[in-house]
Amino acid sequence: MPVFVYTGRTRSGQTITGEMDAGNREAVVAKLRSQQIIATSVRPKPRDITIPGFGGGVGEKEIVVFTRQFATMIDAGLPLVQCLEILASQQENKVFKKALTEIRQSVEGGLTFAAALKLHPKVFTSLYANMVEAGEAGGILDTILNRLAQYMEKAMGLKKKVKSAMIYPMVVVIFLLVFVIPTFKSMFEGFGATLPLPTQIVLEMSRIVRQYFLVGIGAIVGGIVGLKWWYGTSGGKWAIDSLLLKAPVFGLLIRKVSVAKFTRTLGTLISSGVAILDGLDITARTAGNKVVEAAILKTRSSISEGKTIAEPLKDSGVFPPMVVQMIAVGEQTGALDAMLGKIADFYDEEVDTAVGNLTSLLEPMLMVFLGVIIGGVVIAMYLPIFKLVSVVGK
Repeated sequence: MPVFVYTGRTRSGQTITGEMDAGNREAVVAKLRSQQIIATSVRPKPRDITIPGFGGGVGEKEIVVFTRQFATMIDAGLPLVQCLEILASQQENKVFKKALTEIRQSVEGGLTFAAALKLHPKVFTSLYANMVEAGEAGGILDTILNRLAQYMEKAMGLKKKVKSAMIYPMVVVIFLLVFVIPTFKSMFEGFGATLPLPTQIVLEMSRIVRQYFLVGIGAIVGGIVGLKWWYGTSGGKWAIDSLLLKAPVFGLLIRKVSVAKFTRTLGTLISSGVAILDGLDITARTAGNKVVEAAILKTRSSISEGKTIAEPLKDSGVFPPMVVQMIAVGEQTGALDAMLGKIADFYDEEVDTAVGNLTSLLEPMLMVFLGVIIGGVVIAMYLPIFKLVSVVGK
């Protein structure tokens, strides 16, 4: 989507500036109006020329550090605006510094912290902003920020392990096919004999990789960009989120994370005095998965019609039977918030165990995969030599 730079005025007369992704100028004006901001200037943002890997964005680690520091300062009793001012002043990343300064100005102008974060979707994800909204609604912003930081740290660790498990084998295989195999090919051409089938396959793979290397890189990049664009659409997000929930290993992990997040957030909101319907509305936006979000919103709709929470949750098929039964008991005993907290504690441990098991399995799996690939290539390359030696020996 195009990016627009805007200047607006809040109800209190404060002038704020920021950036927003939108289809056109009218969409920016309409969204600002819904946040009680009168747009005074909206123009397309000039394109920045940046070199990949050299600035131009805000990294996950920077967001995590900011979140940890912000939670500590809020817990110590510092005013929100002062926290933002201090953290912005110590930022070395110019993009992040500018975003925090604009967020502080928006908060000073009368916006909530969550609403100000939503004006910077390229820095703070919608999940982040919605979790902050839940913290503000329940008066537990410091607690929510600490949980956000923990969640992001776990996600970063798992993502790093998965990337390592995927990238290292690819690099090794490409190196063998591009640089090592061609040296054998020139030697085999002098044999004048028919090469074994495994050797022919490896040589053909090497030729294809060398001949279409740039095309392949372009296709991968194009595929990633296209997938991100599709995920940005409502239909694409629903399709991918549905697929992720059904994926082996990772699907179960995502489901456990969603259950832990749902029960923890809703339980905390209810114990803080937030109405159940408002709590479900806020919790749905913190789900991070469209399928889970739809199930929670359907639950909210059913409750407004007089049903219990457990009934629609059971019908959704997203939440495990144990969770549904414990919620039903919590409703019957009038201790729903306490029961939700117990479920969240259990699933937090389940998530930690699942992540630990997954990361511990990735390294040996990587070693086995590399051993099979490298061993297969080595055998394929030495088969003609063994054949030649046996012929000479006769």
